Amino acid sequence: MALSAVRPVRTEEQYDEYLREIDRLVIESSQAARDELEVLIILVKEYERRHHPMLPPDPVEAIKFYMELKGLEPSDLQHYIGPRQRVHDVLHGKRRLSMAMIQRLHEGLGIPAETLLGRYEDSKREPTRIARSAPGRSGRPPEVRAS
Repeated sequence: MALSAVRPVRTEEQYDEYLREIDRLVIESSQAARDELEVLIILVKEYERRHHPMLPPDPVEAIKFYMELKGLEPSDLQHYIGPRQRVHDVLHGKRRLSMAMIQRLHEGLGIPAETLLGRYEDSKREPTRIARSAPGRSGRPPEVRAS
């Protein structure tokens, strides 16, 4: 494919074609091939960003992935998360990670902190709502209650 024939990616077929062309160009060493490769990669990345966005991983799933990757058992997480029951609660979505846990998991296991700070897909918890008190009735902040 010549650089003059390169167009923005608009269809899945064109996306697949560009991926095949990228595979072919990776092994070529000419400057023209490297230039074309760079342009195609930019176009493919933009198409992927718009049409195939990557959602951030769930923090618990990321922990489980790293456990499998490093051959760890839940008991190995006690150093990072706390007592056995707390580890169990975190791994089963009953407890969220604290900032201290996130820091220890990041530093000790190399799990990206951004991943651990992500939002949970937590169907086990009831959603919370803020119960508003009447204006001027109390100087306390509003309570958070399960609805």
